[in-house]
Amino acid sequence: MPAKHSTSPPAIAATLRTAESLCIQRGKRLTPIRRRVLEILLVQQRSLKAYELLELIRDDQQGAAPPTVYRALDFLVDEGLVHRLDAINAWTACLDAGGERHDLLVVCTQCGAVAELSDPELSRQLAGKVANVGFMLSGHETELRALCGKCSLLAPPHNHAHAHHG
Repeated sequence: MPAKHSTSPPAIAATLRTAESLCIQRGKRLTPIRRRVLEILLVQQRSLKAYELLELIRDDQQGAAPPTVYRALDFLVDEGLVHRLDAINAWTACLDAGGERHDLLVVCTQCGAVAELSDPELSRQLAGKVANVGFMLSGHETELRALCGKCSLLAPPHNHAHAHHG
């Protein structure tokens, strides 16, 4: 089960202050809309699709439009404050943006829960195997599709045999 981080107002405020100071150090600006998108993701403690974010933002900014949300998400991803989850077409807050870099994201394809892991040796091995077949990893994070503990209890048994024939 992914570790839950505190959603108490002081914990969220501290994370937002860290994000603000990281942006300032980098000469970037955490605008009110960018800050609000990050805050929503922190409060929700799960990944959200863009339309879910838009609905939640419209609670206090009625005029918010999809391009505004996507621009804010692009900025937050570029700054390492949010992860883009291709496996489920959603976004989640990076829970240790000011801390250690992580390279593995485990994404529950059922409920959208995310665990952030760091295993530089495994990532080096993976990059080597990818290079051996003539490719190069295009990002520093690898997404692993999985079922979290709760969802795996609800899922029917799945026998997945996958054979390659040469």
